[in-house]
This record gives sequence, C-alpha cells and structure tokens, in this order.
Amino acid sequence: MTAPGVMGRPDPALMRPPKEVMRLARMGASFPTRLSFMRSLVRRLAREAWRFEVARFDLDEEGYGTVLLSAEGPERVYTLVGFSHALAPEKRTDRVIAEEWDATFSLFDGVPGEADIERLRANTPRQEAGRFMPSDLVLARANKSLRLFDHIADSLAAGRQPSIEQVASVGYLMRTTAVYGSGKFGCADREKLAGRPETRGAFQVELLTVYLIRWFTILLIEHVARKRGGGRAVALDPALRRHLGIGNATGLGMAPFLIKHPALTDAWVTARETALARVRGLTAASPETAAAFRRMLARARCHVGEWGVEDAEQTARIFVLRSEMAELEAWCESGGLAAAAPWDALYRFAANKFSLEGQEMTLALILEPHGPLIDDLADGMFAVEDGRLDPAMPVGRLRALIEERYDWALAIDFGKPEAQGRFWYYSEEKLEPRLGDRHRDAGGELEMPLAAGRDAAALHAALAGYDAAAPVADLLRARPDLRHAVRRVQAVADHAYAEIRDNLVDGAVRPIDLLRFKLAFFGAAKFDPKSDLWTRITMFQGAPLPEDLAAPGADDWAFPVAPATPTASAVVS
Repeated sequence: MTAPGVMGRPDPALMRPPKEVMRLARMGASFPTRLSFMRSLVRRLAREAWRFEVARFDLDEEGYGTVLLSAEGPERVYTLVGFSHALAPEKRTDRVIAEEWDATFSLFDGVPGEADIERLRANTPRQEAGRFMPSDLVLARANKSLRLFDHIADSLAAGRQPSIEQVASVGYLMRTTAVYGSGKFGCADREKLAGRPETRGAFQVELLTVYLIRWFTILLIEHVARKRGGGRAVALDPALRRHLGIGNATGLGMAPFLIKHPALTDAWVTARETALARVRGLTAASPETAAAFRRMLARARCHVGEWGVEDAEQTARIFVLRSEMAELEAWCESGGLAAAAPWDALYRFAANKFSLEGQEMTLALILEPHGPLIDDLADGMFAVEDGRLDPAMPVGRLRALIEERYDWALAIDFGKPEAQGRFWYYSEEKLEPRLGDRHRDAGGELEMPLAAGRDAAALHAALAGYDAAAPVADLLRARPDLRHAVRRVQAVADHAYAEIRDNLVDGAVRPIDLLRFKLAFFGAAKFDPKSDLWTRITMFQGAPLPEDLAAPGADDWAFPVAPATPTASAVVS
C-alpha cells in the first residue's frame, strides 16, 4: 500500500485547490491535525528525551511566589521563570487593557543566575511596561479559572478527587491572555532562534512556554491543596492531570500575522494539503489503520459531544457536526474502508455531504492514523519571507500574476461602500491591531496594508495603460504608492496557498475565521467564540505531562475526552 509521490509531490489531482482551501468560511471551520505545532513539539520532546526539572519552587501557603521550571534538550536548556501573584477581583480581566494578572512568565535562554531572576522579578509582572533582553525569549501572562481552581484545590485538600463534570466543563486551571515572542518588548528576535533545530519550526519556543505554564498550573494546584489540607490532601488523579490543558483568550492581535507572512502561511497549508493528498492516494487501508481510524472517530464523537459554547452560531454548527460524525461512523461500518482507495472515497463522501466543519474534521481524522506517512511534513512548516521587489519584471508578467492569483479580487466592486466597510489599524495604547468602521470611525488614514485583494485590483487597473514588455519600474516611477502592492503580488507568485481569497476589509468580514485558522495550526481545540472578534480556546488538553513523555502512546492525544471516574488518591508528598 503506497501513496504516489510519498517522497515527493503527491498526485496534483488530489491536492485541494487554493480557491477552495483559502476562503474565510472554510478557514473558520479548521481543526487541529497531527501536523499542528503542539503535536510536533510534543513528539520532539518525547523523541529526544528532553529532561524537565523543578529548579525552584518558592511559593507561600496561598501559592504566591517564584517558580523556575527547566526543559533540557540535546543541545540547550530553556527555563520558565514564573511569578504567581495575589490579584484583586477588580483587577481581573482577560482584556488587553489589563495591567495585573494571576501569574506572569518569561522563558529564559539557558539557566538564569540570581541577577537574571531579580531583573525578571522587577520586569516580568509589568509585561509590556517592562524592559527585556535578548536572553528573554518569550513573555506571557495568565489568569486563573477561579471557580474550577478553588473547586479542585478544596477537593484535593479534603482528600477526594474533583468532579469530572466540572473539570471537563472548563478544561484548564489557567488561561493565557498573551504569549509574546519574536522581538516584542526587547525579547530575542526570531533570527536568534531560527537556526536551532528545536525552535526552527513555527512558534515552537512560544508553545514550549505554554507547555511549561501548563505544568506549572498542575504543580501550583497540588501545592495549594497540600497547604490547605495538610495530611488529608491527595494528589490529582493522573488522568485528570492530563485532561487539564491551558486556556487562552485570543483576539485581533493574532489576525494580521497571516497576511504579513504569506510564504509562511503557504508552507503551513501546503504541508497539510500534501498530507491529505498522500493519504488519499493510498490504494487500500490496512486492518490496523482502519481500526485506529475507527477508534479515533469514536473518540472524536465523544469530544464533539463534550464541546459546548454559549455562541448561538457555533452551537448550531456543533449540533450539525455531531450528526455528521454519526453519518461518518455509519459509512465506515457499512464497509466503506474496505473499498479501493478508501481514504479518497471517505474524503469525497464528506466533501459531498457534510458542512465545512464536518469536512475539516474529517480531514483531521483521515490524517491521524497515518503518522509514518506524513509526519515528516511537519519539518517543512517554516519559511523565510523574501520581501524584495523586482523592478525589472515585465508589466505583462505582473498583470498575468494578478489575473491568476487575484481573480477573486478582480470580481469585487470595491467602489461599493460595503466592500471597504472596515479598516485595520494599530491602537496607540497597546500597539495591538484593531478593526475600525471606515464610514463611522476616525483614523482611516492610519490603515494597515492588509487589504491585499483590493490593492491588487487597484494595481491591475493602473497597469492598463502600460506596454506588456515595459518593466514594472516604469509604473513605480509614476506611482510609488503602488510599491507595496507590486511587492505583494510578486511575493505570492510561487506560493499557491499564500493569499486569503476573500476581502478582508468587507463590512461583513469575520476576523474570528482568521483566528480559528491560525489557532488550529497551533493545535488549539474547543473553540469558544465570544464575538466575531475574539475567542477562547484550550491548548495541550490531553497532552502528556513531562513525566508521561516516555510512556507508550504519548502522541495519542487528539480529540481529548473527559476521563472515567478517577481511582488514584495518592497522598501529596
């Protein structure tokens, strides 16, 4: 059973076209896959036998103080320096305007000395207002999920395990409200890390930070329980420990990244679409793979059954998805996986019958049991953006590129008010992206250049009076304002999946679609939209903790579900 093009490009006929994949509606229905960045990080930690150590644990009876957690790989050590704080109720908010948090963190490059720790103690709790150095790789903060935190702490202190229902309803003890890297606020630039094997991939150092923060929350809750309960206190059941992930509240700050990094976006999507094409190209399903798929589908049905949100639109989509997963299970039980090219048949079944959400979950399920076939693709999910402009390119070539890559934009009438109803800008206070109403809000002159489709259409119109053989430089001498549009069109010429094929300044644009697309590539799950502008998610839920990385099945944590009744009640030592 081989797939055409496994060591090279797969059958082009099995690659989904960009006009299908890179639409906001589908992007906003994305799910994490085994190629997602959290999954590839955990596989690396397990494969390379990283060593984790509690280097310092100076917390008082309420759990406030300083913690150092180290992660040692084959070549380097990274240390999470965390500060747990008392937080007044009136200061508790997940909004970016917050100035205090339950915990703040820095990821240090190496092993910090006492002077480093004291410097971070003075600056990390201040977050954006602090001052940081190239030895500081990531800056983060997090707030407790208070009701669940207190329920678990009180339960363990009293010698019993917490309610599985309450644990499952939240899924995390803390949620991060920002995880900053790549040069923000004086932290190390991306270039410092790009050549390291363990951090070359997308957001690996940031996600290592989140993984360590998750470990910190488990250590914290058991410490608080021990202080509250003394000799009665018990440890958290191992299955519940693993089910607790890290929450996250994510807003518009994440969205512009996809537009600003077209080559990287293309690398991510190309890897995923290549993986799907490889699997669809298999001529048969082995009994082992078919059985693994059925197990994963059954788990996914439970996962979706536990996924509940307040948002009415997403709730309706979840109900449809539950029905579609039942249909998929019935298709498999009717012998679908015994057919020729079964994975292609399964994909086509979903593509013809399911909602976008059902289709994208089917994609994730198809990939899951095929690690040996596709995991190598995770190593290529990075890119170096080339922002150089080619002034010698013939106008005819540039025009053809626009007509090929931006045919969707040329079909939009940007003269209509609703077609340019929004504009993206940076807030002066927090240096965070915001979305304004062009026809009501001031500041349109400060617009960020994120409307690639609109600008490509304007460039296409400006080229009308030029000879096809003339160099682009002739246009730019007369219209220097079009330099960014020319550079953009040239940048995506060799990257089929680089451009989002929708109008990002349309009056009805939903930024939540951009957020979910990117977060799914991170590996996030349990999307819980709070508006069209921000969402809560869960990260690393079900992932092995440091002590579990060497255990069999450490990579088997897709679509986590609540564990059965806990049985462990070991006394906290």
